[in-house]
Amino acid sequence: MLRDVPLPLSPRQVASIVEAQDAPIALWSGAVSSGKTIASLIAFLIRLTLAPDHGLIVVIGRTLQTIERNIIDPLQSRHLFGPLAAHVHHTTGATTATILGRTVHLIGASDARAEGRIRGSTIALAYVDEATLVPHAFWMMLLSRLRVGSQSRLLATTNPDGPFHWLRKEFILRAAEVGLTNWHFTLDDNPSLDPGFVRRLKAQYIGLWYRRFILGEWCLASGAVYDMFDEARNVVDLMPYMRRWTAVGVDYGTVNPFSAVLIGHGEDDHLYAVSEYRHDSTAAHRQLTDAEYSRNVRQWLANVRRPGEHGAARGVRPEWIFVDPSAASFMNQLWTERVPGISPAINDVLDGIRSVGVALGSGLLRIHRSCEGLLGELPGYAWDEKAAERGEDKPLKVDDHSADALRYALHSTAHEWRHLIKYEEVSGAAA
Repeated sequence: MLRDVPLPLSPRQVASIVEAQDAPIALWSGAVSSGKTIASLIAFLIRLTLAPDHGLIVVIGRTLQTIERNIIDPLQSRHLFGPLAAHVHHTTGATTATILGRTVHLIGASDARAEGRIRGSTIALAYVDEATLVPHAFWMMLLSRLRVGSQSRLLATTNPDGPFHWLRKEFILRAAEVGLTNWHFTLDDNPSLDPGFVRRLKAQYIGLWYRRFILGEWCLASGAVYDMFDEARNVVDLMPYMRRWTAVGVDYGTVNPFSAVLIGHGEDDHLYAVSEYRHDSTAAHRQLTDAEYSRNVRQWLANVRRPGEHGAARGVRPEWIFVDPSAASFMNQLWTERVPGISPAINDVLDGIRSVGVALGSGLLRIHRSCEGLLGELPGYAWDEKAAERGEDKPLKVDDHSADALRYALHSTAHEWRHLIKYEEVSGAAA
C-alpha cells in the first residue's frame, strides 16, 4: 500500500505507519502540515484491510463537514493517494462512506451530547481527526466501545493545545499505562512541502499559535492576548490614501460600551484602523436605543475624514458592516433603514484573535492614534489563566469591546487581506 502513495514519505512517517499497526491507541501530534495526517491515513487504510468483519468502523471529527474536508477529500485525491483514491466513495452530506469496500460511519462530535451517537455500539476501528477538539466524555465513551478484543484500534491526530488539556494530562503523559503510542511531528517531517509554502504557513501563525501549530508545543494561553502589539510599529499619526474602505466591525452594547471600528486598505498595501465610534453608557449616564445607535454610526461614517485626499474630504461608505451576531435587534434596525452591506460577523473567537494577531504581528495592521478606545484595550486584553488551567483557551471578558469590534472586521474579511502579508519578512520574526 505504501508503494501506491505518490508523495514522498519521510522516515518518521514510515516508522509511525508501521508502529501504529500494533498500537491500541496511536496518536500523531505536532505542527500543522507536518505530514501527520497523511501518515495516519495510510496507517488507517492498512488497518482497515485487517479490521474484523464484526464491529463498526468509524471516522470522527468535530462536524461532518470537517470530516469531509480533512479526511474524505484527501483520501479521494489521486495526487495524495494515487490509485487508492478510486476506492473511496462518499456522497456529500451522507453519514457513511465506502472505503476499500468497507462501510465507514462518519460521526460529528461537537459537544458532550455526541456520545449518544456511539453508546451501545461495538467498534473495531476508529479514526479521530483533531482529538483535542473532541469532548472528553465522547473520547472516554469511544474507548469503552472498542471492544473487539485485541483487534480493536484507535488512530487519532491532533495539533497541540494547552498543557492542562485532558488529552495531554490523561493520555500523552501516561502513554505506557493507557496503551498509547505518540509521534511528535514538525514541519521537517514532511518532505513534500515547498519552501515558499512553509514561509507562508509560518506567517499565518503568531504568538501562542506559532508555538503550538508551528513549533508543536503544548503551551499555556497566558498573559497578553496580543503580545505582538508594538506601539512603535502598529500606531500611526498619519495615514495614506485609502484604496478601499473595507469594513466596519461593530460590538453592540447597551450597559456595556458600544464600539465600531473602521478598516481601510491603504495605497501602501497596509490595513488601517482609521477611526472609531464608541459610546459608553456608564460614562455618558445615558443608554441609547437601536435607532439612536444607527443614526450615530451613520453620522460618524459621514464625517470620517478621508486621508490622502485634497482638502478636508469627509464621508466614507464601507463595503461591509459586520455586527456582533448576537445583536439581532440592531441588525434589524440597520436593515429597516436600508443601510447597505450589513452582515453578522464571523464570531469564531480563537480564530478571530489569530487573524488580528497575524495582522498586528506582521506589521500589516496600523491603528490611527485617534482610536483611543481600541488602543486603550489592546495592551491589557489578556487570557483567562483559570480557564487555561481547566484546559480552555478564553480571553478575559473585561474591557474588550473595541478589541471585539476590530476582530469582527478583520476576521470576517481575512480572505481579502492575507495575501498582503510579506511572508519573507515575517517568517524570521514570527516566533
